[in-house]
Amino acid sequence: MNTVPQFKLNNGEEMPAAGIGCWMGTVGDSRQVTEMVLTALRLGYRHIDTASNYGNELSVGQAIRESNVPRSEIYLVTKLSSEDHGRPEKALEYSLNRLGVDYVDLYLMHWPQAFDVDHGRYCLPEDSPTFIESWKMMENLVETGKTRSIGVSNFSIKNLDILLKHARIIPVTNQVEMHPYLPQHDLLAYCSSRGILLTAYAPVGKHKFATNPSVLEIAQRNNVSVAQVLLGWGVKRGTAVIPKSTHETRLKENLTLVSLEDEDMQILDNLHRQSGMHHSVCGFHSSELGGSCFGWTYAQLGWDMIEGGIMRS
Repeated sequence: MNTVPQFKLNNGEEMPAAGIGCWMGTVGDSRQVTEMVLTALRLGYRHIDTASNYGNELSVGQAIRESNVPRSEIYLVTKLSSEDHGRPEKALEYSLNRLGVDYVDLYLMHWPQAFDVDHGRYCLPEDSPTFIESWKMMENLVETGKTRSIGVSNFSIKNLDILLKHARIIPVTNQVEMHPYLPQHDLLAYCSSRGILLTAYAPVGKHKFATNPSVLEIAQRNNVSVAQVLLGWGVKRGTAVIPKSTHETRLKENLTLVSLEDEDMQILDNLHRQSGMHHSVCGFHSSELGGSCFGWTYAQLGWDMIEGGIMRS
């Protein structure tokens, strides 16, 4: 079994630095999800990241039961969907029932936007429930023991600033898209100074680095895969990483973290400065969306865009 380092969170809990992400690209339960998580647990993964609107909590829960790994050894994460912002308690109970567990280790607000189901629209930042109101309801969940920690996802410096002015509990983590093309250096510095761990989704960039000469040279010099380079970079800079793969060989590679030299770290830190390199691979931070994402403008989201629709970190 591989030994994965642990990050200590601001509430004293610990999170494995590497986990398995369960967004499969399409919504829904499947045996493929169960098999992926089962294989991951057998290989030594102990950090599982899913979400209510991935639609696969039943499959993840099935894998946990079939694995026979004690629940206490697993760091389990799920997320509050935008349509549930006004009812986090009921939403968490629903997720717990689907997962078949008594508690999760971490419950994240998936996006700052609330979605008004009755009117079929995303609420504006000032509309109730605001993310501040939703966060206050999430804070109460910690006292129930049904989640050990709470955090956020897809929050910018701007919206974290707003939230922290009203928060009784500081988020333990902020989960965002992060890789050398979108390194989020400013956000990392901001969160680190406030004791908030950054967790990277899409940490290997959806294979966009497979032909990058700089990354390939680092991988060859260290005799590791490109994914291992990217994940090693993420963990060494103090962020958790949650790659996804259904292939056992890649799952094993992704859990074998490499320690990069400072020179390699510097190359990767600056990769986004090369012409045309600074961009999102997930499409959220994209000029194709017309300056908005899930009902909010980039200004409301706190995403600073430069010429060509590329996001600054």
